[in-house]
Amino acid sequence: MWVWKPQLSDGGSAKTIVARAKAVGLSHIFVRTGSSWDGFDGGAFLEQLLPVAHAHGLKVYAWDFPKLEKAGDDVGRALDAINFTAHGGHHVDGFAADIETPSEGTRLSLQAVQIYGSVLRGMVGPSKLLIAVVPRPSQQMLARYPYPDVVAHFDVIAPMIYWLNREPGADVADAMKYLQRFNKPITPIGQAYDGGPEGGRPGVPPRAELLRFMEVAKQYHAAAVSFWSWQEANAEAWDAIRDGPSFLRAVLKAA
Repeated sequence: MWVWKPQLSDGGSAKTIVARAKAVGLSHIFVRTGSSWDGFDGGAFLEQLLPVAHAHGLKVYAWDFPKLEKAGDDVGRALDAINFTAHGGHHVDGFAADIETPSEGTRLSLQAVQIYGSVLRGMVGPSKLLIAVVPRPSQQMLARYPYPDVVAHFDVIAPMIYWLNREPGADVADAMKYLQRFNKPITPIGQAYDGGPEGGRPGVPPRAELLRFMEVAKQYHAAAVSFWSWQEANAEAWDAIRDGPSFLRAVLKAA
């Protein structure tokens, strides 16, 4: 599950977050640690969460929203998250870069994504788990989003599968079919938020759709699945996640 604003996610209580994660069978949690607009701002929450999560066998991945305007700033912020040390010597288990489209404010270009990915990989070394968060590869998106260049230096691909008015099984199947050409683990991100403001059906998707998303992702050999976002998921969504298929044999591991 993705934590965007900790204070809106079980009140920001690390113990409550970890307890819920364990109760529904999560293996890892993504925590926003910054963006090009906000800088690195995840230290306080990581300080609370990392020791508790690790004590209960949960991995924690930092995630950041790079604008790709200044590669040095974006990479430096990623290093702030990766190198952050919580009490007891705990570090994040990996890092996810949320590489969005220009409509989200990203200065997307071949040069920008190539520099960001290559410099980030060079700075963290070959063993640090890096996850590329990318848009759903629809026909429209394939014409304007440079997937090969974006994912080149990352270990894992996490496509955002927010189906809105569409059928979740078809959306995740199409994404998996396209992204498998890169020979990297794929970890789709499902919709556990109200898509109404984006033109989708109002409300968090029902249980049947969440289960369908998970089942088809597993059929196409996803390494794991996750959901956006912690603060918007309702009780029905949490129950569906608990009751969905297990991906435990494919839990992402930091080297």
